[in-house]
Amino acid sequence: MKKYILFFVLSGLAIFSACTENFEKYNSTSGAYTDDLQEYDFQKQLIPFKTIQTAIVYQTGVDGTDWQFQIMENLAADMFGGYFHDMNGGFNTQNSSYKLNSGWVGAQWSYTYAQGMPPIASAEALCSKEEYPAFYALTKILKVAMMHRVCDYYGPIIYKNFGKDTPTPESQEDVYTDFFDDLDEAIKILVTYVADKGPNTFESADIMMPEGKRTYSQWLKFANSLRLRLAMRVSNVNSELAKTQAQAALNSANGGVLENADETVGEYGIRNPLGGVSAWQEVYMNASMESFLNGYQDPRISKYFSTAVGNTGKEGEVAELFPIVDTYKGIRQGTALDKDNRYMNHSRTTITTSSNIIVMTAAEVWFLRAEAALRGFVDTGKEAEYYQKGVETSFAQWGAGDASSYLTSEATPTDYKDAFDNKFDVAARTSVTPKWTEGTKEEELERIITQKWLATYPDGCEAWAEQRRTGYPKLFKVAVNLSGGAIDTDIMIRRVTFPTDLDAATTSSLNQLLGGSDNGGTRLWWDVGQNNF
Repeated sequence: MKKYILFFVLSGLAIFSACTENFEKYNSTSGAYTDDLQEYDFQKQLIPFKTIQTAIVYQTGVDGTDWQFQIMENLAADMFGGYFHDMNGGFNTQNSSYKLNSGWVGAQWSYTYAQGMPPIASAEALCSKEEYPAFYALTKILKVAMMHRVCDYYGPIIYKNFGKDTPTPESQEDVYTDFFDDLDEAIKILVTYVADKGPNTFESADIMMPEGKRTYSQWLKFANSLRLRLAMRVSNVNSELAKTQAQAALNSANGGVLENADETVGEYGIRNPLGGVSAWQEVYMNASMESFLNGYQDPRISKYFSTAVGNTGKEGEVAELFPIVDTYKGIRQGTALDKDNRYMNHSRTTITTSSNIIVMTAAEVWFLRAEAALRGFVDTGKEAEYYQKGVETSFAQWGAGDASSYLTSEATPTDYKDAFDNKFDVAARTSVTPKWTEGTKEEELERIITQKWLATYPDGCEAWAEQRRTGYPKLFKVAVNLSGGAIDTDIMIRRVTFPTDLDAATTSSLNQLLGGSDNGGTRLWWDVGQNNF
């Protein structure tokens, strides 16, 4: 593992070097770009811009490297957030059962810093605010989009001090302040660019926006939407900050937010690593997903997962307890069935290597607006309307038809029945319905976040962060807990541990800023264990 991390660190440093002090050297050969041409078509700025985008949802675009995404996200947030489970029997006694594999949980840090931060440092060195304001602004947005995922895994991280002589870590609270400052600055710049109708100099290297929408206006919507996402993230720990940031994000003078199903922000035209891992028969429906999607008879289920293909498990064992042919069947987290692949015929994700990678959707933004209204930050009284728009937009995004019947449904999540062993059976933990019903703020928040969770699929990083922040949806707990007491089964996993190969000074500083033990049971700054309205 350390060998591969070192390779990517060195690769990242090579990118950083090539894009700054050695750029002219490497482009001085016959037929290469001259200095004048480099400036003319913005190649200096486009090289790091393209690389940064691929590090948000990490992938290299190369077959054979999907395992990196697997250990970074699929064996962590995707599972902890209730979306997926890997039926590979060799994995069931590790992250799945809370015995955290240090190489896996450190990967989000190691690979993101190796691939994403060096080109960000390069872009920041190349693109001064005065000379290249547009590229400067886009870099700020990408930096926040990428690094908040890392921050929400670990807590304290190195952010504004990366690349400095002393790369001092910051507390999560301070890093979130940096996030809001960076987004505010980027938004102000892009508002001016939109007004002046500046040329889209970045368009040829833009893989984040759909074709036809690679404009400053669309990036402005993304920046405001991202600001709203992070505003809600801090709402339980600092409601005034959350309110201020939510109001700024939704101020029409700042350019608006994502609203329509065709505005999905992602990584287009590049290999989707989740599809690569799925091709290994290792991305299966989580039991919590089965409970909600089957219980609601949700039309999106066929868009998200395939049906089970049979009921034969390990060594020809037949699932007598529950018929799983031609239905949707998930796997409960934390079975601790070592080297047991009995669930190999259960439902798998429909995501393939050619599927677009999803970073943020308009559906998510409608649910963020619904929560902001519920909390009285903006548009008080419109939470039901925005909730409905969130569901409708998600249905439109996935081609799931008319959402009208779904929005009046009083269906509830189903109990989970294991196909092989009833000791893993578990009752549904909630009776929340798709139909909006007025109730307490807590009840209404559960409904909003449950549907937001369904709509955010397959972005496990966001799903897990919001589930930890709010407690919703109410996921099934692990059947077996091998954490040795570090993680409470009822409270569930709250974070992952720092990489073990950091230098002693950095590790000491991070641990101090965390304010608790470096284990999976320590809550992050914004995770206060209750919803404060």
